[in-house]
Amino acid sequence: MDQEAVMARLDAQAIETPSWAFGNTGSRFKTFPLPGAARSVWEKIEDAAEVHRQTGIAPRVALHIPWDRVDDPAALGRFAASRGIGIGAINPNLFQDDDYRLGSLTHPQAAVRAKAAAHLEECIAIMKATGSTDLSLWFADGTNYAGQDDFRARRRRLRGGLEACAALLPEGARMLIEYKFFEPAFYYTDLADWGAALAHARAIGPQAAVLVDLGHHAQGVNIESIVAVLLDEGKLGGFHFNARRYADDDLIVGSVNPLELFLIYAELVAAEADADTGTAACARTVSYMIDQSFNIEEKIEGMILSVLNCQEAYAKALLIDRAALAAAQEAGDVLGAHRIVMEAFRTDVRPLLAGWRRRRNLPEDPVMAHRDGSYLREIRRDRGTAAAASGYGD
Repeated sequence: MDQEAVMARLDAQAIETPSWAFGNTGSRFKTFPLPGAARSVWEKIEDAAEVHRQTGIAPRVALHIPWDRVDDPAALGRFAASRGIGIGAINPNLFQDDDYRLGSLTHPQAAVRAKAAAHLEECIAIMKATGSTDLSLWFADGTNYAGQDDFRARRRRLRGGLEACAALLPEGARMLIEYKFFEPAFYYTDLADWGAALAHARAIGPQAAVLVDLGHHAQGVNIESIVAVLLDEGKLGGFHFNARRYADDDLIVGSVNPLELFLIYAELVAAEADADTGTAACARTVSYMIDQSFNIEEKIEGMILSVLNCQEAYAKALLIDRAALAAAQEAGDVLGAHRIVMEAFRTDVRPLLAGWRRRRNLPEDPVMAHRDGSYLREIRRDRGTAAAASGYGD
């Protein structure tokens, strides 16, 4: 692919940032408040707009309800538009209320399941008011002990709740079903892996797809192969990009295993050009989202770096010589095929990306532009250091 073709493909890239990463967040041990951290959803949107101004590829911000609940969601959508961005996925919270101690949609008591369903309905109303097209679903549901509940009964409750939720979605909207192999449940998790999520998404139909969070897998899992299978099934709906060394660390994407990030993008790029129209269509509708908790990092700077790491991985994936790779694979040239992929990974694409930014009147170094710009100075001056209370990791 020549440079102009790469530039054109880079124009289409979009990474969604999460509102919750801009407020004070931490671990179960400590939340460290930082000067200038967002204190409200309005300030979170302002910060997300700053990321987009510096990078040019972060045009939407995801919301988490009730953390980002406002009286007039439509006004919030208009506010975001006035700042040059849109509202991305709406993320319900079905894990923090005391009632959800034994589950939400899987809870053995009908009253708790009804409460969870009502919250999902509220989030769908927010989608309609803000123009969001994705409902991003993660459930902490599971059990800690053998015999605590019935596996199949829980699965059926979850299926019924998801089907009822899908029936309420506006036309063209999707539910993205996320999975996580453990935590906070340690014996059984209702959505423990991509197969469980895929089974529900298949049963529900075209309005449901699977969401892959890079931190929600056991050590050593080949995530790019999962991505390839979900693309082949036409059921890959989105990503939560982050990085982890041990479990769900929510570190800056690409900071721990940049090769894994590149290989994931390599599968996505290949699928976009697949001869199978269903696979290609699925690849072109994937939602790319960041899901991170900045515990000790500067919030906006960390998000800019995450977005740039995604852009770099995508650019490298575009450089893979697909014709040569196919020929090597056909010939059974194991190391030849491997070298073709690794050659693209080892390519320094920073000059290419700097040129892309110059053409679009963006700063060549977005991180330094933010550090040296007036926005950071102003929010530190005007916001001060707020009490650490964002709802995430407190």
